[in-house]
Amino acid sequence: MTPVNPTTEESNVVSVVDYIRGNIREYGMLIALVAIMLFFQIYTGGILFRPVNLTNLVLQNSFIVIMALGMLLVIVAGHIDLSVGSIVALVGAIAAILTVSLGVNFWLAGVICILVGALIGAAQGYFIAYHRIPSFIVTLAGMLVFRGLTLTVLGGKNIGPFPKEFQVISTGFLPGDMIDIAGIPVQSTSLILTLIIPAVLFYLAWRRRKVNESHGIDVEPFGFFIGQNAIVTLAIIALGWQLSTYRGLPNVLVVMLVLIAVYTFVTRRTTIGRRVYAMGGNEKATKLSGINTERLSFYTFVNMGALAGLAGIIVALRLNSATPKAGVGFELDVIAACFIGGASASGGVGKITGAVIGAFIMGVMNNGMSIIGLGIDYQQMVKGAVLLAAVFFDVYNKNKG
Repeated sequence: MTPVNPTTEESNVVSVVDYIRGNIREYGMLIALVAIMLFFQIYTGGILFRPVNLTNLVLQNSFIVIMALGMLLVIVAGHIDLSVGSIVALVGAIAAILTVSLGVNFWLAGVICILVGALIGAAQGYFIAYHRIPSFIVTLAGMLVFRGLTLTVLGGKNIGPFPKEFQVISTGFLPGDMIDIAGIPVQSTSLILTLIIPAVLFYLAWRRRKVNESHGIDVEPFGFFIGQNAIVTLAIIALGWQLSTYRGLPNVLVVMLVLIAVYTFVTRRTTIGRRVYAMGGNEKATKLSGINTERLSFYTFVNMGALAGLAGIIVALRLNSATPKAGVGFELDVIAACFIGGASASGGVGKITGAVIGAFIMGVMNNGMSIIGLGIDYQQMVKGAVLLAAVFFDVYNKNKG
């Protein structure tokens, strides 16, 4: 009798243990984020998950997430960028000069600031990509140069306040009416988006699972797939509900979510995204295959500069003034977010979702430790220990594999 071949779905399904083991880094960091949030929720007496604190958490860390998207590509390509904090300060200073001192239209000023950030990234990328100067040296020099330019542009003083309509980008909320649900006032637009987002994410996850099955790629058991997506859906709805009962979803959160979706698509579905990963994994082999690795490296720094420019606008508008001290230490938080999220220091490895999780781990720790009144000295030690532990975990798993 001729044996019956198993169906494609049956042959592609792996056990839950094997699937988790294959994605242990991502699941480990997600579990760590949940554990940290629960710890601070309990230790602060329920303050962490209050709507006003969740809103502050988003406003305080959105620019870190935005820059982590660009930094991840830089690290995956095998480079590093130490200048992003200084670019944030310089772009904020330029935004203040344009809108406050010169009265330039805020939309035009925003475009100019992002272009300035991209131009700075292009200047650094040129030396790194085409003259083979190590990125550490180039961006370290950039960190010093752009910090000095910020002091020069601002004349050593703060400039502000910004026009109210410009501040809406960073401190505003989605428009919408407040509706009454079971005696609780809820912002309608934010509530609708809170319900739409998990539905879209589930559809995309389902579609990706079907595509993987059709190509013979291992997938998790169906029950596990449903379970993990149900948990994600409930978490999004719970957080969205909390935000909707306060003032709704912040505008900067919407910007952040759009950028996360765009960069997830770019890294997973586009040729340039795959080429960046290939270059980071083995630059010589990638170059021999006919790919222009110099141009790829150049583009990653242009992209990083543009995102740092956007972050500079958001930071300046949130503070409602440009200050010479803006962005100090941001590069460390951004780089730490990427490494905590699973990026490899040797390049070629890293996910957008991991960088976002890493950024929120840093953000929740900063917020939670501030709430409980932990001194800045201890905060720095805790963050350093977490970063070291995350990298050790990554290296340990690689060596074990």
